[in-house]
Amino acid sequence: MRLALKQHSVLPGFGLTLGYALLYLSLIVLIPLSAIFLKTATADWEHFRRAVTSPAVVASYKLSFGASLGAALVNAVFGSLVAWVLVRYSFPGKRVVDALVDLPFALPTAVAGIALTTLYTETGWLGAALKSVGVKVAFTPLGVMVALVFIGLPFVVRSVQPVLEDADAEIEEAAASLGAGRWQTFRRVIFPLIRPAVLTGFAMSFARALGEYGSVVFISGNMPMRTEITPLIIITRLEQYDYAGATAIALVMLVASFLMLLAINLLEWRSRRFAEAK
Repeated sequence: MRLALKQHSVLPGFGLTLGYALLYLSLIVLIPLSAIFLKTATADWEHFRRAVTSPAVVASYKLSFGASLGAALVNAVFGSLVAWVLVRYSFPGKRVVDALVDLPFALPTAVAGIALTTLYTETGWLGAALKSVGVKVAFTPLGVMVALVFIGLPFVVRSVQPVLEDADAEIEEAAASLGAGRWQTFRRVIFPLIRPAVLTGFAMSFARALGEYGSVVFISGNMPMRTEITPLIIITRLEQYDYAGATAIALVMLVASFLMLLAINLLEWRSRRFAEAK
């Protein structure tokens, strides 16, 4: 029985372009990632177990995944709010605010880390004010989360903004004219439209935060068992020439990140199917 791939485009060259795409994906993504598995396989099981389950490493897992998840949730809420303001309202300096959203993309992460640390230390502008109410940010897990919120915000804003721009404001007016309150309009009209985009922004913000290094190492203080992130431990193992240990920890992060992103993408797919069915 002969099988044929169904071509969904009128453009020619499907086989050739698919081959180039798979080759490019293999060279850039699959082969480098497979090196992690191969290098980890050179160590025995006991070395692998000790490397990935030591108390300092487990504490770094909790901080990295917990702070990344918390930062992504914060960005999902406030990033959507920023996108809403930029799309629905006109105000002086709107173009400047819109450009500032992309600043974390262009700013070197080390510069961001130094700036945030200077701002949130106990002698900084915001740090001194927060200290007066008993809140310490720099050199705490909260500081790690602040840095991750900073670098992840643009992903949510730029995911939600185009969807809101394409959504006709008249549907909101129609809902209001039919007697829907503001909360009902948001819950039944606006949120179903932007939900897939919010999930996409959340996933990208989470993935970006999980691998962040430069902006975090300055504001975290890198205290073992408290503010030491997993990427820093990997760098430390590499500096100690423990390549098998470093790749073992990287393998755990890779598998956990893949599973979490897969779950988020499945949720996004179900959300899109539900929106299209309605």
